[in-house]
Amino acid sequence: MKGTDLEQRILRQSLQCTVLIAALGIAFGILSGSLAIIFDGMFSALDAAMCSLSLLVTRLLKQETSRRFQHGFWHIEPLVLVLNGSVLSVLCSYAFVSAVRGLLEGGHELEFGWGVVYAVVVAAFCFFMFWRERRVNRVIESELIGLDIKSWLMSACISSALLVAFSVAWLLERLGHGHLTPYIDPGVLAVLTLALIPMPLGTVIAAVKEVLLITPPELDHELRELMQQLTVDYGFVKHSYYATRVGRGLFVEVHIVLPEAMEHAGVRQLDQIRDRISRAIGESGPDRWLTVAFTRDPRWL
Repeated sequence: MKGTDLEQRILRQSLQCTVLIAALGIAFGILSGSLAIIFDGMFSALDAAMCSLSLLVTRLLKQETSRRFQHGFWHIEPLVLVLNGSVLSVLCSYAFVSAVRGLLEGGHELEFGWGVVYAVVVAAFCFFMFWRERRVNRVIESELIGLDIKSWLMSACISSALLVAFSVAWLLERLGHGHLTPYIDPGVLAVLTLALIPMPLGTVIAAVKEVLLITPPELDHELRELMQQLTVDYGFVKHSYYATRVGRGLFVEVHIVLPEAMEHAGVRQLDQIRDRISRAIGESGPDRWLTVAFTRDPRWL
């Protein structure tokens, strides 16, 4: 099965499971009166919407280039990551504000039995989905599935924390400290949102760098060393290179000023230089755009 086909199948399955988890979260949140469970359900519902968008992007990436999109659709992938991560960050921020307000208002009572049942079932399922997608993504290395993996991990952590919090609340009631239990739900929600915000923010920062066409430092270092070695081997007068990564697309341009001794170099020799550059940067295929230009006039750099 091709990488893109497998990617679409994994995202479709994830979407179906996320919708189910969202429905469970909202239903159990209402039954138990827990804002934290409702937040978990809303988080899953939002994640389902973003997963639908990611699935649409994978279908676009599978299409051939057109006259209007001659470079393909790679640039859409980081845009989706920015949108997804930004929305999740806003949701976490809003939930944190709501949790703090709940603490200041004295908390609220909730039904811990429903909460424990929900937390056990959902935590186990989310950890299973996280493990399964991570294992598959080690092969296809999809950024979209990578973000979905983070979402499943976040959901698993939320459910696990809810299980711990509700268990503590149950013990407090048995030990005669029931006056503290109203603070459990908003308290755990505040801690969860603070802990989760860095995950989508990291995705946003990385994706924004791609949208702004910022060259990854490791790619720049790799090209610099390569061109320095080629200059030593062939005596180039001057060279320049431009590289960036957008989603799964790698774009590299190399411009070389040949020495006088190579002014009449044949196509075969120039192709050998191109081949060395191609093999050095790797990732050959439809997602890589490599241009190597030769000249004797420095003005063309």
